[in-house]
Amino acid sequence: MDYTPHTDEQIRQMLEVIGVSSFDELLTAIPSEVRCKSFELPSGLTEPEVVQTCETLAQPNVSLREAASFLGFGAYSHVIPTVVDNLSLRGEWLTPYTPYQAEASQGTLQMIYEFQTLVCELLQMDVANASLYDGASALAEAAVMALRATGRQRLLISEAVHPHYREVIATYLSGSSCTIQQIPQVNGVTDLEALNAALRDDVAAVLMQQPNVFGCLEPMAPASELTHRVGGLFVANVYPVSLGLIQPPGAYNADIAVAEARGLGSPVAYGGPGLGLFATKQEFLRRIPGRLAGCSVDQSDRRGFTLTLQTREQHIRREHATSNICTNEGWLCLRATIFMSFLGPAGLRRLAELNLRRAHDVVERLRQVPGVELAFDRPYFNEATLRYTNGKTSDAINRQLLKAGIFGGVPLKRWFPSLGDAALWCVTETVTDQQVDRLVDALKKL
Repeated sequence: MDYTPHTDEQIRQMLEVIGVSSFDELLTAIPSEVRCKSFELPSGLTEPEVVQTCETLAQPNVSLREAASFLGFGAYSHVIPTVVDNLSLRGEWLTPYTPYQAEASQGTLQMIYEFQTLVCELLQMDVANASLYDGASALAEAAVMALRATGRQRLLISEAVHPHYREVIATYLSGSSCTIQQIPQVNGVTDLEALNAALRDDVAAVLMQQPNVFGCLEPMAPASELTHRVGGLFVANVYPVSLGLIQPPGAYNADIAVAEARGLGSPVAYGGPGLGLFATKQEFLRRIPGRLAGCSVDQSDRRGFTLTLQTREQHIRREHATSNICTNEGWLCLRATIFMSFLGPAGLRRLAELNLRRAHDVVERLRQVPGVELAFDRPYFNEATLRYTNGKTSDAINRQLLKAGIFGGVPLKRWFPSLGDAALWCVTETVTDQQVDRLVDALKKL
C-alpha cells in the first residue's frame, strides 16, 4: 500500500470533486467553538513532556469516570471484569488479524468458534457468524439477506427501531428496487394492527427491536406469528444483556437475530467500535454474510479449527457473494467471549436483574420530581422515556445537569417530534446511589 503524502494539487483536486473550495470550507459543519484552531507542540520536548502536555490538553474532556451518566440509546456502559482485560491481551489470542492461514491462526480461529457457539446459546439460534461491524450494519445485512432468501421486494420496519439503524438500512438499500415501509408505534410499541394491515405476500421481512428505542418491551411473539402467516421472515434486533431475563429470539421463532454487543466486555469508548452479532436458522446457513469458523480433526485425530465458510466476493464468484463485509471485530469478539464465559447463564441473569431493578428504582424516584412523568405506560428494561411538563426543554435541563457533573437523558425530538421534549434515560449497574441522589437533587432545584 502506498503511504506517500498527497501533493497540494492532489488535495485541491479531491476538494474540487466533492464540491468545496478549501479544507476550511470542508469543516464548516463542525461548530467553530469546538474546532481545534491549532495543535503545535513546542520543539525539543522529551517523551514524558509530550505525554504530560497531551494529558493537560485532554483534561477538559469529561469521561464516565468523572460524571454520572444516564445515557443509553444503543451505547451502554457496563462493568467490565478485570479478567476480560487480562486474558484478552494474552499472546495466544493475538495471532494474525485475518485468519486465512489456519496453521498460523489456531488461537484466533478457536476464539471465533467459541464466540459463535456462545452467540447461538445466547440468542437460541442455530448458527452465528464471526461477527459484523456493529449492530446497525448487522440489521442492514439481515434485511439484505431476507430480500435474497425470499425473492420479495418489500420490508416492514417498526418506527420503534433505533433511527440510526433505520438510516443505515436505507443507505444499504438505496440502490435497490425494494420498498421500505415504516410501521408506526402506539404508546411506545409497534402497532400490531397497522403491521397486520401492511402484511401481504410480497413482504420479505419484518424488522423489530427488543427492547425498542423507547426502552419499551415489544410484543415480539405475536409479531413473529403474523409475519410467518404471509411467508415473511421475522428479524429481531436485541440487547444482549436483557436476554438474561427477556425471551431470546429463538423462543419466538425469529428467523434472523442481530445485536450490538459492545456492552459485553468492551467500553463505550466515545461510541465505537461496535460489535455486531448475527445469527439465523440452519436453513439460511449459506446465505449469511461474513465468515464461519469450524472445528474438525486432522489425520492424527487432533482437533483443529479453520474458516469453514467465506461468502465474500473475494473468495467466490461475485454473483454468489452474500456481502462485502471485509472483516469481523476480532478483538471485541474475544472480549465478549471471555465476558460471557466468565458470567455464565446465572451471571448474565444476575446482571440483567441488576439493570432491571436499578432502572425501575431510579425512574420511580424521578417520577416523584414535579414536572417529570413516564411517556409510555409500558413495561421496560433499563431504559425509559420520560416527559417534562415543567416548561423546560430537554436541552436546557441537560445543560444544567452537566454543570452538576451529570449526563442527562437523550432528547428524542430530533427523531420523534411528536414526543415533544421527551428524553430517553438509561440506568445500568454502573450507576451508584450517590449519583442518583445528586440527580434527584439537581432536578428538584430546576
